[in-house]
Amino acid sequence: MYFIDRYDAATQLIPLLEKYRNEKGVILAVPRGGVPIGYYLAKHFNFPLDLLMTKKLGHPANGEFAIGAVSLEGSIVEETKGVPEQYIREETQRIREQLEERYKKFMGDKKPVDIKGKTVIVVDDGIATGRTILSTIKLLRKKEPGKIVVAVPVSSGEAAKRIKQVVDDFICLHTPYPFYGVGNFYDDFSQVEDEEVLQLLNELNDKKKVV
Repeated sequence: MYFIDRYDAATQLIPLLEKYRNEKGVILAVPRGGVPIGYYLAKHFNFPLDLLMTKKLGHPANGEFAIGAVSLEGSIVEETKGVPEQYIREETQRIREQLEERYKKFMGDKKPVDIKGKTVIVVDDGIATGRTILSTIKLLRKKEPGKIVVAVPVSSGEAAKRIKQVVDDFICLHTPYPFYGVGNFYDDFSQVEDEEVLQLLNELNDKKKVV
């Protein structure tokens, strides 16, 4: 095991992110597992925390195989061979509605943070295949951030290799081989519930109001 829990993982990531302390940074956390990590990083660096609402667009024959990704504002399709256009259109719409509903649940009427010209730090509790995040990075580039940094506690070697090629900085504490799944590298990898996400986001917002 490399980490006690997500708090321990965030604590270990902090020293490697100190170089961005004086930049205009934004933490984008992948819900739900990435939110506790994003919360601790945002609190430490006093960066705004937003949710990275993207979801893979699965192949009609195998939903686990990502052919692209859908976000609140856009979508990208990487592989269309043998995939009906109608399926892509309808599935994209369905996923976007789902993402909008979840974003509203967590963030209320708040608009997503403007990332143009900023250092965007994408965080999650780990990366297995990396297919969805690779598509997500392409979507983020369209919003013209200053830099895209992906910071995770653990990743498969294959995913790490591919992500490094498309971001400005890839920060990862461990790329173990063989890779058996993110949860295997935590003592406590209990599921992050919606209530915990809401609690962490509200706590950060309340702190900013006081300041």
